[in-house]
Amino acid sequence: MELIKWSDEMSVNIKEIDDQHKKLIEIINNLFIAMLEGKAQDIINKTVDELINYAEYHFSTEENYFEKHNYPGFHSHKIQHSYYKDEILNYKQELLNGKSTVPTDVFNFLKDWLTEHIMNSDKKYSKYLNNKGVF
Repeated sequence: MELIKWSDEMSVNIKEIDDQHKKLIEIINNLFIAMLEGKAQDIINKTVDELINYAEYHFSTEENYFEKHNYPGFHSHKIQHSYYKDEILNYKQELLNGKSTVPTDVFNFLKDWLTEHIMNSDKKYSKYLNNKGVF
């Protein structure tokens, strides 16, 4: 069972970014499956670190494209990236403070934020970057 299912509708028509989105979905789904199987405790710290590190890598990829091609929505998009990072870092702090479960609200946040971000915000830069020759 998957929390988030990739579909072609989610594509931004930039292979590198689509592949990174698929990887983020895979990380989230792996944590979700582990929770369903009662194994989340075994991987939660590692997986949250992976969500933080891979998202940082992905966001820098997008932001480098924005900077290189003078994307007009760069600033507002970067604010959305910061919001995600803040939320995940807050959850990481909760883990460090002894919270040992993955609450439903964390999964809801991950699912909602990523799907909304891809379908709305990322779709806005897709055509712009495609017109600049980025595929």
